[in-house]
Amino acid sequence: MRWLGWALVGGGLLPAQAGEVQVAVASNFTAPMQAMAVAFERETGHTVRMSFGASGKFYAQIKHGAPFEVLLSADDEKPAQLEKDGLTVPGSRFTYALGTLVLWSAQAGLVDAKGEVLAKGAFQKLAIAAPKLAPYGAAAMEVLSGMGVLAAVQPKLVQGENIAQTYQFVSTGNAELGFVALSQVMKDGVLNAGGSAWIVPAKLHRPIRQDAVLLAKGRGNVAAEALLAYLKTDKTQTLLRAYGYGR
Repeated sequence: MRWLGWALVGGGLLPAQAGEVQVAVASNFTAPMQAMAVAFERETGHTVRMSFGASGKFYAQIKHGAPFEVLLSADDEKPAQLEKDGLTVPGSRFTYALGTLVLWSAQAGLVDAKGEVLAKGAFQKLAIAAPKLAPYGAAAMEVLSGMGVLAAVQPKLVQGENIAQTYQFVSTGNAELGFVALSQVMKDGVLNAGGSAWIVPAKLHRPIRQDAVLLAKGRGNVAAEALLAYLKTDKTQTLLRAYGYGR
């Protein structure tokens, strides 16, 4: 067996054995997770195997025995349900980030600073993530309903299986605009995807609390435990803020 000099465990540097962890990651967290994984692997020597997708699909896969050891969900409901199902390590669940919803278009000037484009209806397609699978899609539906425009835009809605596919619809022009995660269009604290955007006020939908949990298959896996500890560090939280996440 190969041993490392150090690994981050419980917020501190302790000797540890090199390991590997299988992580199911919500699509909205793709960019920050990839950046975090590079730093984590460099600092600990552990290897992170990542799968990205809709939280709802991951929930179903985990229920059916998928080999994931850590879940980084886009909500707090599915990790809590897995906890009730007895498929997690008790006491391991925590909120690692608060997500931010944004209405974005690849076209400059289409989306205004108050989201009034939704009421004006000067578009053919509005992309959202599937509400039953993706928390960001559910939040988008809350916004549309609260603004009183849901009935008017319903015929124009196109649904992505997850937030990554929703972003693809908008970025390719297949939909003129869509509700995506701020992390998909922000880096280093600034919008970097071009086009136009309205950052949706948090008061317009329930908080998007993104919970992490150690799954039962990850019990005793030093790499899995270290990864969850790394999520809580100041360094990681600074990284997440640069992608538009709160805590």
